[in-house]
Amino acid sequence: MMKIAEQVTFGTSGLDRAAEKRGDVTALAQMKSAADVRILPLWHGKPMVQGGDAVSLATVAADHPMLSYAAEDWTFLGLSDGAPWFAADVSDWEPVNVDLSGLGQFHDPSEQVWPGSPEGTRFAELRAQMSMITRREAELAATAKAVLGWHQSHAFCSRCGAKSFLSMAGWQRNCNACGGKHFPRTDPVVIMLITHGNRVLMGRSPGWPEGMFSLLAGFVEPGETLEAAVRREVFEEAGISVGAVSYLSSQPWPFPASLMFGCRGEALDDEITIDPVEIEDAMWVTREDMAAAFAGQNPAIKPARKGSIAHFLLENWLADRLD
Repeated sequence: MMKIAEQVTFGTSGLDRAAEKRGDVTALAQMKSAADVRILPLWHGKPMVQGGDAVSLATVAADHPMLSYAAEDWTFLGLSDGAPWFAADVSDWEPVNVDLSGLGQFHDPSEQVWPGSPEGTRFAELRAQMSMITRREAELAATAKAVLGWHQSHAFCSRCGAKSFLSMAGWQRNCNACGGKHFPRTDPVVIMLITHGNRVLMGRSPGWPEGMFSLLAGFVEPGETLEAAVRREVFEEAGISVGAVSYLSSQPWPFPASLMFGCRGEALDDEITIDPVEIEDAMWVTREDMAAAFAGQNPAIKPARKGSIAHFLLENWLADRLD
């Protein structure tokens, strides 16, 4: 039975990743030519979607002209209800007369349309779509964005600097110069629900939308446990000492390639001293004020974006159903 903790956006949906097929050239060729093959294009990390209020991923046929802009072979994502899914990076396509200044920003509202696409089909930032697509499509989109993003930033061997080449259906890069083999990386990050009595610790980073607050978070350092990372990050960012720490839930977070470890911690004191290099502001928020924020009735606070693990943890804290 799936725990509440596993129902977070981008969480497991039961996708069959069929890893045993990644090195099977014959099986890959058969899947690419199958009648039910689904190919998800991404442009600068934006998956192609369709629809308005009911959003879903948009895929293209294997012979679609858009795929001529894929600089490398497609990445095999897995089997969804028996149908093979691949992802293709078509970032080499350059839309005409389109403002690209928002690319890569925290909130990129721009959308790009392939000429002649069905109405409502466009490339859109995943953050804005993640709470509207199905659990299965969220897992597919997150996997595609993370792996294709890794290919973009690891085109050269980290051992000798020579160009590396995609292999294993997109799940490996090989260097012909030194024989190095490289694999997609995932960066562990702790995100903390820190409570003190009836209050939860919230913070905001520079550049966030006005009024938006979220749980504190930070990268786990080499040689560090999750519990130690929670205590270190909270003290560094807000000057709060943390006692007992427990694990709650995890979320793949492909922005660009993190795995968020949701933890709960008990604050030993409540005097906040922020590090302005780390965060812009921090505050204690009562359960009642947070409930009002979730209901859109707290003008001082905008809750974390729906679909994020911060929103998920806060929502379940308010409902007293963290497990």
